[in-house]
Amino acid sequence: MSDNEQPSYCHRRTLQIPAQVSCLALGEPRQLFAGSDDGSVRVYDMATFKVLTAIRGLAAVSSIALHSQAKSSPSCLWVASGRQVLSFHLGTDKLILTSCGRVDEDDVVNEISINAKGAHMAFCTDSGAVGIVDLSTDKITHMRKSHISVCGTVRFIPDRPSELISGGYDSALLHFDFLQGSVLSRDDLSAAPPTSGVSMSPPFILSLTISSSGVIAAGTADGRVYIGTGGEKLEGGGRQKRSRKWDGLRGDGRIVAEVAQGPIAALTFTAPRELLTCTLLGSVTYHQISGSAADGTLALKAKWTRQSSDILKVNSITTSEGSIIIGGFQRDGRGVIEIWSKTGDVNNVNTSISG
Repeated sequence: MSDNEQPSYCHRRTLQIPAQVSCLALGEPRQLFAGSDDGSVRVYDMATFKVLTAIRGLAAVSSIALHSQAKSSPSCLWVASGRQVLSFHLGTDKLILTSCGRVDEDDVVNEISINAKGAHMAFCTDSGAVGIVDLSTDKITHMRKSHISVCGTVRFIPDRPSELISGGYDSALLHFDFLQGSVLSRDDLSAAPPTSGVSMSPPFILSLTISSSGVIAAGTADGRVYIGTGGEKLEGGGRQKRSRKWDGLRGDGRIVAEVAQGPIAALTFTAPRELLTCTLLGSVTYHQISGSAADGTLALKAKWTRQSSDILKVNSITTSEGSIIIGGFQRDGRGVIEIWSKTGDVNNVNTSISG
């Protein structure tokens, strides 16, 4: 794809709900889960865009995550709602939802994440705490070190059975061994130099994602993206000695690139070195990571940018099978989900649906 090539996605559908969309998650078979500030979670059929079922009456929903232990068993949906995390078993026949409490914190839970095996759930809170839940026993363990401000995002590190990473409004990335509760490494972002005498926002870490190959990307409030490749696994048959711990925060393996004039509200990998970023005001950019930190050629290159059509402010972005899905709210405060599809899809239409 050349630098001048136009976006290969077009706006397909807009879904509207009464309150702002705070988070999105994808489930099987082809279901979209949307959490909202009004304490609801809606489950959409991605083929028809109809609401299959909904959970209502919770506190404001900040994060959702899904995992199925086996193909024969129903998926389990975890919902961060206020100071709690609740689990719901999704019945396959009648879509019966039954809940039980998993976490009850002293502060608002901002984000949750389930590891690949479905054995542990990580969470982070407004107070800066990072914790882990053993889902087989419901035992909760808090990390011994916390952020000194809001911790808004947490992720497990692929192929590292006891490691996770968190990002906070203290501009710090903390890398933990969650079985020991200890910090393995950290990186602290410095503020960008003022431009024309105007100081930018502090580099609060607002969003975080890790690729399947172990590359980390973090979006900041001052429009920059942190890329760390120190923990990247070689591809194409190459081999490297497995280190004792993931080295994704190693100083000689990272770059921090300015990609926007406003906060990077959400980002997600679409391939090991391909990344989508979305600003708070809905500007979506597709990037490719190229080069190597070892020889000084590591770079983040923007390939296309497109503006959302119906969203005033963005809270979440996800991708699935040729679609980009963006959630946030409109000028009137109503929640909105935009669904983009690759151009050339015969089903591409531009319609609005309320639900």
